[in-house]
Parts: sequence; C-alpha cells; structure tokens
Amino acid sequence: MLAVSMTGDAVKAKNGSMVAYDGQVAFKKMSGGGEGLRGMVTRRLTGEQMEVMEARGQGTCWFADRASEINLVSLHGDKLWVEASNLLCTDAGLRTGTTFTGLRGGATGNGLFTTTVEGTGQAAITSDGPAVVLRVTPQYPLQVDPGAYIAHQGNLQQHFQSGVTFRTLLGEGGGEAFQIRFEGDGLVYVQPSERNTIGGDV
Repeated sequence: MLAVSMTGDAVKAKNGSMVAYDGQVAFKKMSGGGEGLRGMVTRRLTGEQMEVMEARGQGTCWFADRASEINLVSLHGDKLWVEASNLLCTDAGLRTGTTFTGLRGGATGNGLFTTTVEGTGQAAITSDGPAVVLRVTPQYPLQVDPGAYIAHQGNLQQHFQSGVTFRTLLGEGGGEAFQIRFEGDGLVYVQPSERNTIGGDV
C-alpha cells in the first residue's frame, strides 16, 4: 500500500485505487488518462487504456491495487515507459502520454503502444510480486519475457524477437516463444510472474 502525504498539492492515480484517506482531500476523475480530450482519443485508438483520477488537498491518501507490490521510480527530467495496467500513481507535475512500441505490444496483448511518464517527480508502479530492476549496458543487452515486463527507463532500444525453433514446434522447446530484447543503457523492471500473452507457448 502507498501512503501519500499531501499539503495542498495533487497526485494522479489509477481510478478506484484509493483505499483510505484522512484530512480534506477531493477526488476528480480525469479524461484521457489525465491527458484531456486528445489523450482520450489517442488511447481509444491505440487500445492503451488508463482511467485516472486526481486527488488534491491536505491530508494523507492510501492507494493500492489488488494487493500488488508497489515500486517507486524517481524521474529527473527523463522518461519512463510503463504498461498502463502497472501504473498506480504519479506526482501531478509528471506528464503522461502514449507512444508506439513496435511489435512488443503484439506479444503482450496490450496493443502496439505503451504509456509514458516524463518530467521530474515520482511514479509508483505495481508488480505481481517484488519487482526486479535489471541494468542494461551496451556490453550486456537483455532479453525479457513479455509477460514479466513492467517498465523501462533510460536510453534503450527494444526489439521484439521470436524464440521459435524447430525444437519448439516438436514440443521440445523451453516454452519461451517470444522475448523483448533491450539494447543501450538503462533499467528494465520485471516481475516474478507472467501475464497471459497472445504469443503464449507455441
């Protein structure tokens, strides 16, 4: 559970994620994932759904989502790419958007787009079990199961690749038919659990 102390400021959170609060706090549903009418149209076209509310006032708010683990990510003028279903809460000053991610989204079943968060502040992301933060460097690229991917930040390029081989078709493969390959310099957040994916086990 995430406790947020508020002193007249605001936070943006997943709609319905507030579980308790004290003090004087007002809640307002925001359209388009907090990006207004243009964000609403973009998200409907891309299939990257995210319903957001704003909490503003004085007091403490507690946020949670299905007993998921919560991980705080600090941004300092940089950008975070995160699955919309894993974004719990952000400082109100952080900007959210939608960006094309290529074929990776086709494997996860979450469309070809993902949510971005950028600016200076903190974002809270959820994971099914304690998240692991993996470092990627030019010398050490990283392959990630799409069902375990949560988010990434830094100067990273991602490529969707198939692990299907003749052995896979014979039923002798390891069951990991698709991966995301990250190259560059940055961090990748993964969870110790896998979402169901369209690719699945071939």
